Parts: sequence; structure tokens; C-alpha cells
Amino acid sequence: MTAGGYAALGEELRRRQQEDRPRIIQQIAEARAHGDLSENAEYHAAKEAQSLNEGRIADLEDKLSRAEVIDVAKLAGSTTIKFGASVTVVDEDTEEEKTYKIVGETEADVKQGRVSLTSPIARALIGKKVGDSVEVKTPGGAKSYEILKVAYI
Repeated sequence: MTAGGYAALGEELRRRQQEDRPRIIQQIAEARAHGDLSENAEYHAAKEAQSLNEGRIADLEDKLSRAEVIDVAKLAGSTTIKFGASVTVVDEDTEEEKTYKIVGETEADVKQGRVSLTSPIARALIGKKVGDSVEVKTPGGAKSYEILKVAYI
């Protein structure tokens, strides 16, 4: 994963441990004060929130402990597309330009232009250079892209 992705996961872990966990514990304590727990919807909702939060904390701790952080800046100057590259492509049919950053699975967010290393577009781009054309099989059919620019930022 990239250093930015690692930092984002670390921040989410910190927030869940230091902000969300104490808030949920307070909600449970307040719900307990209302009396009978068997019919207390607030108590059950707070316990459910606690369970979800603790599950996510465990997941984040696991991901962070196993993460391999790659410094994308060290790849600068490379003309071949690798993990961490920001790639600008043009759709050969519509002439629409798009920029994708190839990241780890936990960082992927297509709306922000970050695609997983295992996605069809990333797999098609890996190993290619500026000027190459790639064909990507999408649910809507095959798309052809020409690579315009590769950067490591």
C-alpha cells in the first residue's frame, strides 16, 4: 500500500479507538441507567455499534500489521507503469481523458480515481508505457485506451 493509504488507515484506527470507543461506552452506560435491558432498544443499538466498531478496529490492526508500504517517490523517473503510478489515459472511442492511480485494495476508490492493483484496468496497464494502447474488458464491453502520461507522485 502507499504511504498515504497507510496513514489514512492509521488515522481511522486512532479515531475509532480514541473517539468512537469512549462515546459508545458512554451510550451503553446511559442506556443501562434506563432500567430493564431486555426491552431497551437504546442499549441493544449501542451494543451493536460497539460490536461493529470493535470488529473494524481488529480489521484495521490486522491490515496495518501486515501492510507493506511502498514509497512511490522512489519510483519517479520510471517510464513503465507499476504499483503507485498515476496514469492518464484517453478512451479511444470517446476521446475522454481519465487519470487513475494504481493503489492497494484497501485504498481503492474509483470515484477519486484510485483503482486497485487487482482491478481489470490496473492489470491491463501494469508493464505498459506512454503511447501504448490497452484493451480492458468491462461489464459494458471491451474498452480501448491509449496511455498519455505516467507519473509517480
